[in-house]
Amino acid sequence: MSTIRHILSLSGGKDSAALAVYMRDRLPEMEYIFHDTDKELPETLDYLGRLEAILGRSVVKTSTVDNFDHWLTVYGGMLPSNHRRWCTKMLKLKPFEAYVGNDPVINYVALRADERRTGYISTKPNIKTVYPFQEDGIVRADVIRILDESGLGLPPYMAWGRTRSGCFFCFYQQKIEWVRLKEVHPDLFEEAKKYEEQSILHGEEFFWSERESLAQLERPERVAQIKANWEATRKRKQAQRKNLPLVETLGGLTIEDEPQERDGCLICSI
Repeated sequence: MSTIRHILSLSGGKDSAALAVYMRDRLPEMEYIFHDTDKELPETLDYLGRLEAILGRSVVKTSTVDNFDHWLTVYGGMLPSNHRRWCTKMLKLKPFEAYVGNDPVINYVALRADERRTGYISTKPNIKTVYPFQEDGIVRADVIRILDESGLGLPPYMAWGRTRSGCFFCFYQQKIEWVRLKEVHPDLFEEAKKYEEQSILHGEEFFWSERESLAQLERPERVAQIKANWEATRKRKQAQRKNLPLVETLGGLTIEDEPQERDGCLICSI
């Protein structure tokens, strides 16, 4: 009988990083992997490097030469969206299943006890998925505490308002996150805008941010409106929330300082 392998896929986000730290001493034989799309934020890659130092283990990159641009060509220039998430399938799930092979595997997923999302997208019979945070009652405040106590802290992109890991042009981003991407990484914003412009050459008009192009979104008056809307929402939520736990302010970022987290591809954003 084959030995059971224990695998934890890292997204570059706070929850999977916290789970890696949480499981480090509980399961020394854990394998840590990361599916690099070649379109990651530089902060994400730096964060994974720091995590490796804390784990005392290397994070295996499952990526192949078949990166995002390769699959974009295969799909005829059709950019991925929430209705056609070939990016998740070809750049996350397929590399994961190729890495696993036919070995019996326990896959560790960082869904928290305070999340309503469930399930996992792989249906291979040799993969069993477990949720340690849900089993142990770990919630968001606990995740922040684990990261703080380890010395890793929150992912650095959260300091400028991005809520998720994954590609810098992820279509699940909110408009305020696009604004902040332009401010912090104008080169990446321009690259995302170029993908939109090229989509027309392939027979369709596609916008990353719902029905608004990035060229429209970056206009000064539109940026000011997005910021004003976000600030109004932040103040309303802050007024509704009382007795904010101190642990949620660790790292200089409170819940109210973040755009609201949105559901996305499970394997990409945890």
